[in-house]
Amino acid sequence: MRTSFIKNLEEMAEEDEKIYLLTGDLGFSVLENFQRKFPKRYYNIGVAEQAMSDIAAGLALSGRTVFTYSIASFATMRCFEQIRNDIAYHNLKVRIVGVGSGFSYSSYGLTHHSLSDISLMRSLPNMTVIAPGDPFEVDRAMKESKKINGPIYLRLGKKGEPILHKEDTEFAIGKGIIIREGQDATLISTGNMLESTLNVREKLLEKNISARVISMHTIKPIDKSLILESAEKTGDVYSVEEHNIIGGLGSAVAEVLSESNLQCRFHRFGVRDRFCECAGDTDYVRGIFGISEKEILKKILSDKNKNES
Repeated sequence: MRTSFIKNLEEMAEEDEKIYLLTGDLGFSVLENFQRKFPKRYYNIGVAEQAMSDIAAGLALSGRTVFTYSIASFATMRCFEQIRNDIAYHNLKVRIVGVGSGFSYSSYGLTHHSLSDISLMRSLPNMTVIAPGDPFEVDRAMKESKKINGPIYLRLGKKGEPILHKEDTEFAIGKGIIIREGQDATLISTGNMLESTLNVREKLLEKNISARVISMHTIKPIDKSLILESAEKTGDVYSVEEHNIIGGLGSAVAEVLSESNLQCRFHRFGVRDRFCECAGDTDYVRGIFGISEKEILKKILSDKNKNES
């Protein structure tokens, strides 16, 4: 995802001399080419995300489009007050890019786990929140971002994610994408859980369960009509995210469903209300928190068995 992001940013900067990139001493091996091509529009602010956000606000007030870049937990939580007061309140054209979302830096411990960033960013008026599920969605989100005059939070994985979409897939900010059709359940995924969600869907097919898979790349504004249409069609709805269940995708979907008159079963797959006190690779940590492919599959099959009994 990082490669798709920086490729698009360089192309945008070639066309628009008002694009600036600020980093909080991150992005080594990723941002150097941008720095060489546009040295007067690249600034390493250092480990000072609060200052980075304020500088971005100042540049945006002067007519620039500013991208800030850091690890997701640092890009949002460490400088939330500055983002709230100086960027969101003034509805500025700042793009906050958080990399290594969720448990991408799982072995680094709590400081690098980004599990509250969606909750924080979607709570802010004027803020658009996008969590692409693969490099294709990053590419399209960057291109579509030109149409958004206010602030955007772009939540990225790390690197090496596979492309999961066909090249001709339609993409629009605020509109979910139906990747697979199905009638027995709906799996709504966001961010770096999309690949796992598709894998679960294939394993469900082996059990004669057909699941619709939606990539909800935009969490704010959420695609309400698609959520409601899917709930009405399939009955069972599951949200899948590598984020705390409080305030993230699951909360956003629950808000939509609770304000409708539809009757459906809904379950949130995400990190429950606790800190991660373990270290290990991403798959290991996902298993502990019940969001591995194995645990997701187990829960859905259990629900289906209850329906039949």
